[in-house]
Amino acid sequence: MAILLIRHGETPGNRDRIIQFPDTALSDRGLEQAARLGERMRSESIGEIWVSDHTRAHQTAQAVERTTGAPLSIIDDLGERSLGALRGTPYSELDFDPFAPGYTPPEGESWEVFHARVDRVWALIEARWLEAFAGRADAGHFAVVTHGLVLRSLFERRLLGEAGLAAHANADGQVAIANTAVSYIEPTGSAPGELEFRVDPLACIAHLDEETAPRANPNVGM
Repeated sequence: MAILLIRHGETPGNRDRIIQFPDTALSDRGLEQAARLGERMRSESIGEIWVSDHTRAHQTAQAVERTTGAPLSIIDDLGERSLGALRGTPYSELDFDPFAPGYTPPEGESWEVFHARVDRVWALIEARWLEAFAGRADAGHFAVVTHGLVLRSLFERRLLGEAGLAAHANADGQVAIANTAVSYIEPTGSAPGELEFRVDPLACIAHLDEETAPRANPNVGM
């Protein structure tokens, strides 16, 4: 059994390269991606689903809930990094990189605050894994549906390690996570904060076909 880390389906913001609001819904393509994800998960044993409170993630998680019957819980701290006053702005209208190290968007989260939140929610995920899933073959997988930057924060800082980053990251140390990509995380250990992780596969989109596969820039748009 594993922790399944899943990114939400495509939105108009992903498609049109616009910084998104929490209530941005899935596009028609994103709904189809979510449906295909749900069908993939039908053949898996899903014991529980945690999901961000953002609309796009919740719609994606509901597709998994429908096919698996697993209980779904909304966890606010799984939400995407807030870019505050920049939300609603096309990337083409910006003359700077809103994701640059050290940049804090007006009314938004700094990288430090965001990473601290990700660490906080990951501690909850670890605790829940140890409480309800570890060592229980009948418990099923623990599915977590969230966002691109949340997943990158986890993979690049906590889960992949030096060797994993060398194998999967680009020259800037960034890991691409496409819409509805599924990553299987197998924890070992028995104490929170001391677990080790095997990631395989990473960011798998085998459930998508050419029509539903993500377009270019899979990390942009969050």
